[in-house]
Parts: sequence; structure tokens; C-alpha cells
Amino acid sequence: MLKDIPITEARYELTSLPERLSRAHEAVTITRRGKPVLAVLPWDEYEALVETLEIMGDNDMMAALAQGIREFKEGKGIPWEKAKGKLGL
Repeated sequence: MLKDIPITEARYELTSLPERLSRAHEAVTITRRGKPVLAVLPWDEYEALVETLEIMGDNDMMAALAQGIREFKEGKGIPWEKAKGKLGL
């Protein structure tokens, strides 16, 4: 786990963070006077977080997700090979 970094030290460690974060798959907390003020995380994880928040904020998408989960639990899913065929994959 990566440590919290005081804001006064962050400028010295900033250039090494991309490599460190890509190995750790987590965020670094930047602190000021011991309190978190910033989070630094890999871009892919940021994009995934934003996309998740967008989906969760869209009532239609959440309803479709809930319906899909219900159908899956009821055994109404489409086998992967059949789905690939319908998608032309």
C-alpha cells in the first residue's frame, strides 16, 4: 500500500507516481496538515470511476442493469457464443 504524502513532499514524488501507481493499482492521498486534500490515481481507474458514477446517476441505465441482473438470476441469459454471433464477433 502506498503511503499518504504530505503536500510539501508531493512535488518531489510526483514524477515517480505513474510507475508506482500502475504497479499498485490504487490511489495516493496527498495531505495538508495531516488531512486528505487530494487523491492521485491512474487515469484508467479515474475513467472507470467516472463512468460508474454516470451509470449510477442515470435511472434508465440502472433500471436496465437491474433487469439484466434479474434475468440472469432467472436463467434468461443468452449464451456467450450466441451473443457473439448476434454481435458479429
